[in-house]
Amino acid sequence: MTLKITNLTGGYSAIPVLEQVSFTVKPGELTGLIGLNGAGKSTTIKHIIGLMQPFSGEIQIESQTLKENPEAYRRSFAFVPETPVLYEELTLREHIEITAMAYELPKEEAMTAALRFVKAFRLEDKMEWFPAYFSKGMKQKVMLVCAFMIDAPVYIIDEPFLGLDPLAIRTFQEIVKEKKAQGAAILMSTHVLSAAERDCDNFVVLHKGQVNVTGTLRDLQAALEMPGASLDELYLQLTEAGMPL
Repeated sequence: MTLKITNLTGGYSAIPVLEQVSFTVKPGELTGLIGLNGAGKSTTIKHIIGLMQPFSGEIQIESQTLKENPEAYRRSFAFVPETPVLYEELTLREHIEITAMAYELPKEEAMTAALRFVKAFRLEDKMEWFPAYFSKGMKQKVMLVCAFMIDAPVYIIDEPFLGLDPLAIRTFQEIVKEKKAQGAAILMSTHVLSAAERDCDNFVVLHKGQVNVTGTLRDLQAALEMPGASLDELYLQLTEAGMPL
């Protein structure tokens, strides 16, 4: 399924944080959402997942909108927040079970799917642990397990590398490649530009609530007349210039 944001204007008060934001995340692609702190990345994500209502514009997942069909819209994506959100009274196993219930997945099939990722992130001996015993990185792994166990057409992932060790980062990257091959559309917000340059198919650069530029690394290089430049170099040029292209 395709995630399409069209002329999205929104924010927390009468003064918008986002202004006329438009971009598309296509099936089989990983799109990197990048920008300075305060550029509007988290606000964009909050609008996509339905925590905030747009002032104007539209967000669609394969022609579905939250307003028209909230249940179907919410089940069409899986979300990994920047800060893990876990239930302190539930074990890892119970988090998997409650995720299956939320998406109306058969319990045994969901557990089988989840255990594959539990093992990939080396959590198989932590199934009966409560969040109080998890490190920050382990909590992040639990969030990733609960997202990836869902065969979602769209994934929204906010700063996934925070707290992950190098081995877990490699596991995450391998799973993302697999999900892309299965046709998932993935939007990932990150400040780790080296990883974004290596993993992302294209980019959306936000600056002061507006889309500065979109496209592949080559598109960005061409737009800025910086052939061969790294994403880090392009990012600095874009944000320092501060003007939409």
